[in-house]
Amino acid sequence: METVVLDHISKTYEKGTVLAVDEVSFSVNKGELFGLIGPDGAGKTSLFRILTTLLSADSGRASVAGFDVVKDYKTIRRIVGYMPGRFSLYQDLTVKENLEFFAALFGTTVEANYSLIKSIYEQIKPFNDRRAGKLSGGMKQKLALCCALIHKPQVLLLDEPTTGVDVVSRREFWDMLKSLKKEGITILVSTPYMDEASLCERIALIQSGKILSVNTPDGIRRAYPVKLYAAKSDNIYQLLMDLRALEWIEHCYASGEYLHFNFVSDEQNLLAGLEEYAVSRGHRHLVVREIIPDIEDCFIRLMNEGKWLSEEQIHAII
Repeated sequence: METVVLDHISKTYEKGTVLAVDEVSFSVNKGELFGLIGPDGAGKTSLFRILTTLLSADSGRASVAGFDVVKDYKTIRRIVGYMPGRFSLYQDLTVKENLEFFAALFGTTVEANYSLIKSIYEQIKPFNDRRAGKLSGGMKQKLALCCALIHKPQVLLLDEPTTGVDVVSRREFWDMLKSLKKEGITILVSTPYMDEASLCERIALIQSGKILSVNTPDGIRRAYPVKLYAAKSDNIYQLLMDLRALEWIEHCYASGEYLHFNFVSDEQNLLAGLEEYAVSRGHRHLVVREIIPDIEDCFIRLMNEGKWLSEEQIHAII
């Protein structure tokens, strides 16, 4: 059963001169942990504001739990929990005061739904009397999630909840999301971090307002259409320049301590030629190996090509 549906949603700003969302369509199933993955400016926040009825789309239709975002906006606001990208709680109120305020706003109490937030709230409970503005990034994140959950929403929308948070807090946050999923809550989360994509059941890759692909993380990786290689040498920058100068290398870019690249055709013959070429260019301690593409590799290829496999082709592969 589809809980969140976007059907050809488009949104522009500045009197139509800036296209933020371009004909976006995808759906999120009931009880699913779905990720919207893309860099800043990709259109993620605009989509979240449309789904939470804070913003109107220029065209297209969207619904949450079967309710239309235009006609049924009052109902949607009661059944959705929303955590915006920027910390938006009352910074002069304490942890306890913020939580009680949001509970009262939805006509409930902290006690009524305490079981839902217990595992999260107990981590910040020692700071009950501390003002929200004085909390660390990780504590603010936990408090915001508690406030988004206090009315026991059917759908939880989290817009870049881990941006600017330390690695440990990011890991803890995703563990909390997995626990919430067990409660039957449908979760749609956006993030610019490609490594978080594998923590979702399905993902949509988005760039410049367009959806590049929608599938499981494994499905997207398996659909990578060519062999991918990694290379490094003593002079990694010069190696990047040298590889990009070759006509028989299609894409080459830095990824950590390695360069990732693929050939235009006939990899076996070209691989031997590449090693000879690198040695002739003075590269020492050259390492070249075939690798399995990660989500970032898939995203870069999709972005460079502007198009990729159809949904039918992807499903045929997996």
